Amino acid sequence: MPLVKMQKTAKQSGWAIWFIAESMDELTRLSPEPCPAEIVSAQKRLEWLAGRTLIKTLVEHSGLEYHGLRKDEFGKPFLNNYTNQISLTHSHPYVAAQIDIRQSVGIDLEQPKEKLLKIAHRIMADYELADAGQDIVKHCVYWCAKEALYKIYGRRGLTFLNHLNIEPFTLRNFGDLKGRIESPENEMKVDLCYSIQPDYVLVFTNTNAS
Repeated sequence: MPLVKMQKTAKQSGWAIWFIAESMDELTRLSPEPCPAEIVSAQKRLEWLAGRTLIKTLVEHSGLEYHGLRKDEFGKPFLNNYTNQISLTHSHPYVAAQIDIRQSVGIDLEQPKEKLLKIAHRIMADYELADAGQDIVKHCVYWCAKEALYKIYGRRGLTFLNHLNIEPFTLRNFGDLKGRIESPENEMKVDLCYSIQPDYVLVFTNTNAS
């Protein structure tokens, strides 16, 4: 299996990335669950199957037995039979997943693309726009970070622009981010990590900081 990286942060916590190189038949055999028939796009089916296979691998690497997962009314995934929190992301040809025994987690992987500059004003506050400038990679970090925060929150009703904020940061190959979720219920501060690779940006919850 083309596992790009598996990072264990605690006994039942960690994250992993997988590069999809298998055929549909291979992934169908590997996946612990069949892909739903309503997913008709070939690429989406590959991502779904790879995601289920990766989360099973991550769960078993954490010393647990995989019993499948379910989604709540907001689409947030949960493991069957365990309280461990999980998060999934896919951006073809990559799939990534995170698990933690204590807290809600969010992980997101994207490729830096020109379109991020075009939509930036709709998702970023003025101070975030000023910090990112015209750097597409930095814009991608902001996007992934806000996606991760949204997944941590796990419910609807928030916008990237008004409720999910990231403190300005100095761009490096790997670094920490300070996020803030301003929900109707309360304000939550979240520690994130980011990693810059040649063809993608990854942001995930820094579970070591809690």
